[in-house]
Amino acid sequence: MAPEERRRYLENARELFNTGEYWLAHEALETVWRSIIKEDEARVFQGLIQAAAALLHRGRRNRHGTVVVGAAALERLAGPQHPDVEFETTLFRAQLARALAGDGDPPRLEFKAHD
Repeated sequence: MAPEERRRYLENARELFNTGEYWLAHEALETVWRSIIKEDEARVFQGLIQAAAALLHRGRRNRHGTVVVGAAALERLAGPQHPDVEFETTLFRAQLARALAGDGDPPRLEFKAHD
């Protein structure tokens, strides 16, 4: 996937995620994920995809789906910020954990700040 095309998908995923359109955000993130070759980068994108799915389950009051998919998302998002992932994931993961525990609003998907 060309960098410009990837950026368009990521911007779309961010907009969808941040407006609560978790299923559509999941689909946009999955398109990028399918183009990734590096296993560690793919793992982080899988975590973002699962985060969207877990929040969809949360919105539908599916406790089992929220817990199971949420735990998988948190596991894949664990660790330091991956340099090849455009989204900020460290704070996102902490906010996701709180939201899944019922202690806060869903996280926002944001591009990481440039150094």
